Amino acid sequence: MRCVIARFPFDLTRDGVLESMRGVKPEPVTDDLVIVGRRRYPAKQVGQVITGQDRRDFSTA
Repeated sequence: MRCVIARFPFDLTRDGVLESMRGVKPEPVTDDLVIVGRRRYPAKQVGQVITGQDRRDFSTA
């Protein structure tokens, strides 16, 4: 899947996201969430981990 975050394009794959999030402990979910594998993560945490972007640079809208 191709997406643009903070004006930077990323090509994401299921396997790539799963690999990036392996071993990452989910933070408490207070807003939008993403399910990766069987875990629920805040959407911004996943965005930051898989893209390397600062989570303040993008929204989940």
